[in-house]
Amino acid sequence: MGKPTGFMELERTERHTAAPGDRIQHYREFTLSPSDAEVAEQGSRCMDCGIPFCHNGCPVNNIIPDWNDGVYRGDWQQALDILHSTNNFPEFTGRICPAPCEAACTLNLQEQPVTIKSIECAIIDKGWEMGWVKPQIPEKRSGKRVAVIGSGPSGLACAQQLARAGHEVVVYEKNDRIGGLLRYGIPDFKMEKSHIDRRIAQMQAEGVSFRPDSHIGSDIPAQKILAEFDAVVLAVGSEKARDLEVPGRNELQGVYYAMDFLRQQNKRNAGDTIADGEAISATDKHVVVIGGGDTGSDCIGTSIRQGAASVVQLEILPEPPVKENKLMTWPLWPNKLRTTSSHNEGIKKRYFSVNTQSVSGKDGKITQLNAVEVEWKQEGGQWKMSEKAGSAFSLDADIVFLAMGFVHPVHEGLLKELGVELERNNIKANDRQYQTSVDKVFAAGDGRRGQSLVVWAIREGRQAARAVDEFLMGSSELPR
Repeated sequence: MGKPTGFMELERTERHTAAPGDRIQHYREFTLSPSDAEVAEQGSRCMDCGIPFCHNGCPVNNIIPDWNDGVYRGDWQQALDILHSTNNFPEFTGRICPAPCEAACTLNLQEQPVTIKSIECAIIDKGWEMGWVKPQIPEKRSGKRVAVIGSGPSGLACAQQLARAGHEVVVYEKNDRIGGLLRYGIPDFKMEKSHIDRRIAQMQAEGVSFRPDSHIGSDIPAQKILAEFDAVVLAVGSEKARDLEVPGRNELQGVYYAMDFLRQQNKRNAGDTIADGEAISATDKHVVVIGGGDTGSDCIGTSIRQGAASVVQLEILPEPPVKENKLMTWPLWPNKLRTTSSHNEGIKKRYFSVNTQSVSGKDGKITQLNAVEVEWKQEGGQWKMSEKAGSAFSLDADIVFLAMGFVHPVHEGLLKELGVELERNNIKANDRQYQTSVDKVFAAGDGRRGQSLVVWAIREGRQAARAVDEFLMGSSELPR
């Protein structure tokens, strides 16, 4: 624990950010790093709560009170060692995780949880700054070869753990750069890609080989990979986006999947050129974002930076309460209204309980989105939606982004060629052995559990690595 009376003496202080008017002029991160003294103060607020419920909230089982105490005492290197013992990539989670650990913090009962996410980010940033993050090269090699298909957080975590266990690991990625949705799904203003690049360099020093532009099941037969490796891990993500099946969607130009839009901007930031005929641009356009989650928020921030004329967001569910009833929800992740940094940058309006009926336009291009207000009522234990009479309305819409989530991994190609069994359209594998229905083929991350958080992907990648190590060697010293 930190200072015994710290939580009574000091208030929670968030990381500072650049003003919205300044940060929307670029695509770089805009969170300002706190001083060591500020981080130590916040770490001192970690109380002796007896049962650290933050552990319950954290999927990777971070040992949170211990590294809070480390920064409070000024032992940053020990704090880093504790942090790395459960999380391969705290610089990712310290930037983009929604921090369920903070929702579970005992001090959250008084709306003053410890700034766990900020402290985590500060620890790893100092670790890189001081040169403490070094390759962990195994003392001996096993002679076993493992292919990891997919280089998102789950695939990277799995690959790093397996390499440290002494196996030869090759990571295959269908895109031109390594990182999966970390690379092309998370805007640079939330996480700059240099954080991925230096982890790749560390992993290469540990023996991991990377093969971008390698689409298994398309360019490279899956059976070829099976024949060449002792084990194969499917970390393919959940990339089948939920579509909008309304009149005009396929007839009019201007409706795009959110990830296609975000991917293009990240590629521009990386120096790539997007062909004029393929470019998706929000500049000077009235933008409608359908979907109230993180991906929708990312589309808002990106649209504003591109110079959109206006941005509105639609959500089919009712508006959540501003504050949760903590006696009903704590220490679980609560349903409440969440306003992101992108919302604060100039969104025109957020609509709740609204369903899209159609899109309309002229000359083959969308000009309007037509919607209706809906009501939700519980019938027979299930929530059912009905339209409110006389509530139809239209919005100016030159471009619409679909950010309604993902339904399952892409089945065509790799999964169909392998013939892996599916469960609820995801890859069937339990969370102990992580083995699929195909011999020596394992699965981890969103492709197995469904669309989820980066922190869950890292957890699954680490646990799958242990399962693969046990499969290959009969036992494993890797942590779960």
